[in-house]
Amino acid sequence: MKWIAIIGVFIIVSLGIAAIYSGYRWQSDTDKLRAKLTSGRRTIEPKIYDQKELEGLPAPVQRFFRTVLKDGQPIVTAVKLSQTGEFNMSETEDKWSPFTATQFVITQRLGFDWDARIQMAPGVNIFVHDTYLLGEGNLHASLLGFFTLAKMHNTPELNQGELLRFFAEAAWYPTALLPSQGVRWEAIDDTSARATLTDGATTVSLVFQFNAEGAIATMRADARYRDKLTAMPWGGRFWEYSVCDGMLIPLRGEVGWEHPEGTRLYYKGLITEINWEHPEKGRNAG
Repeated sequence: MKWIAIIGVFIIVSLGIAAIYSGYRWQSDTDKLRAKLTSGRRTIEPKIYDQKELEGLPAPVQRFFRTVLKDGQPIVTAVKLSQTGEFNMSETEDKWSPFTATQFVITQRLGFDWDARIQMAPGVNIFVHDTYLLGEGNLHASLLGFFTLAKMHNTPELNQGELLRFFAEAAWYPTALLPSQGVRWEAIDDTSARATLTDGATTVSLVFQFNAEGAIATMRADARYRDKLTAMPWGGRFWEYSVCDGMLIPLRGEVGWEHPEGTRLYYKGLITEINWEHPEKGRNAG
């Protein structure tokens, strides 16, 4: 009947308008978060990487920095990147959904915002903000940007998890792993070392294992909080390395939780574009 068709068109138009509005509102929130990250930036010192900084570090760590950085490399102050990949939406089985995301990272005072769209069905996306800002973690997941599915903010457990994420992803901005940027390194063996980072009231540690070329192969935390009560071993691996802006960085990675029966991955990603900022040369693209 004609009136049924009219109602159908009205519903479709209304949903379209709602989607446009929700997208606009979500982007506005993204802009505000990233403005706060920018306003919290501190002056980077030193501005240039000097290999003399490596004296006394464990041998695999020295090899890592000599592999991924060149002497005189400007210290990274900020990063903007785009990703595609898959996200596992189930904790008990494989239910992978495609995602796209942009991420903005500040290395001093360190923080990031990950703004993702995870596709649940054609035209149906979960919007996600995963953020670490001025020592506080924030996670907001919303269906279509309208209906909140999860929202957490500034708990010690969340703050620890978000700082671990920043630390692990420093493979994409490796000057942030230098001792001058606040990282303490301890020897383990010929191919791995433990790194520790403190930001405000939160301290985290990761074990990095290096491949035959000296770059990061895997990273692992003995315990990362999944929620307020549960902490589990957490880790991932990096590969497909490429030289960008003078730095050797991985373009692919995957991350998961270590269960007694084995690791269950929840993230598989590919960097499709990356841009760095640093004090000496401004913005560079990779």
